[in-house]
Amino acid sequence: METSARPEDDLPPTHRVGLLLINLGTPDGTGYFAVRRYLREFLSDRRVIEAPAAIWQPLLHGIILPRRPFKSGAAYKRIWDTSQDASPLRVISAAQVQKVAERLGPDITVAGAMRYGTPSISHGVNTLLKAGCERIVAFPLYPQYSAATTATANDHLFRTLMKRRKQPAISTIPAFPDHPLYIAALASSLRAHLATLTHKPERIVISFHGMPQKCIAQGDPYAAHCERTARALRAEIGASADDMPMTFQSRFGPMAWLQPYTAPYVEALARQNVRRIAVITPGFLADCLETLDEIGNELRHQFIQAGGRILAWCHVSMRMKQRYPSSRLWPVPRLKASPTDRSRCWRSSLTQYQTPSFSPTANLISARRTDAEWIGWRTA
Repeated sequence: METSARPEDDLPPTHRVGLLLINLGTPDGTGYFAVRRYLREFLSDRRVIEAPAAIWQPLLHGIILPRRPFKSGAAYKRIWDTSQDASPLRVISAAQVQKVAERLGPDITVAGAMRYGTPSISHGVNTLLKAGCERIVAFPLYPQYSAATTATANDHLFRTLMKRRKQPAISTIPAFPDHPLYIAALASSLRAHLATLTHKPERIVISFHGMPQKCIAQGDPYAAHCERTARALRAEIGASADDMPMTFQSRFGPMAWLQPYTAPYVEALARQNVRRIAVITPGFLADCLETLDEIGNELRHQFIQAGGRILAWCHVSMRMKQRYPSSRLWPVPRLKASPTDRSRCWRSSLTQYQTPSFSPTANLISARRTDAEWIGWRTA
């Protein structure tokens, strides 16, 4: 029996490896419908919201989605990169893809993708396949594993592959909460930032994204991974847990989340006459709304209003040209500016980005380049 083969079936194997860097996602714009579209996809993920669909979906579509885009859109406007009409997360992620590709060389194709929004994981996979990649290494950019980040990224990758008759070989990079290169990268970035400050911070707060305690009770290792990162970073810096406390930010909804919560903790420091602190967010490999606005804007305001004087936010993924020193984006000692004035001041410090001069992501992947588990595929 004769069979007809497509032209591409006769091509010799390339053994080419593709690397897919996967981050969380971002809306395409700051307008109501763009933000609503992004929030609908994000908050409909059962890995993110584990409530029964019969309860959650009416609440999501009836209450949250009609209202939340206004507040979230305003927050995105405060950090939006108007020069490229994109969120900082997308700008930084594209720069990371470029930097990693330069580090790895021409033998490996690198593409970026977002779990929610664009460019999608499907788009990233198609980009690598069109480049001739027969093997794909998926790298979810989450140092600490959680079902709501790493697992859902892998879920969506495999759902994408389920639609293809001819699938590439796939390998996924595990979490790396205390990988020596990751910790060294964090420590180097933190030291470099602290060296630019005119006043030594009295505390360095390590702030991770929060998670409901219920998820931890059900077996998610996220809290343990955060503790591993904090412990390794303290050891690398030579600081104690009192000098570098660990907190959790971005709480959503009424249920109990991992504690201590970042904002109340920082406000309590100010009331205890701690006037100068630094905050580092090691769970984010690319700065986004949760770092640029929640920490660099809202948390700084809360700290100063509670009596603090300087909150230095230490970037871990991107060095930015700023009109004001990062420890004093707003005038001190007291803020009398309106929210509009504060927003204008913050946006003025984010007008331009530089290609990262230091990339934890690039260093990690460069080290894994000799890892026989995946890079050896090129000669398999």
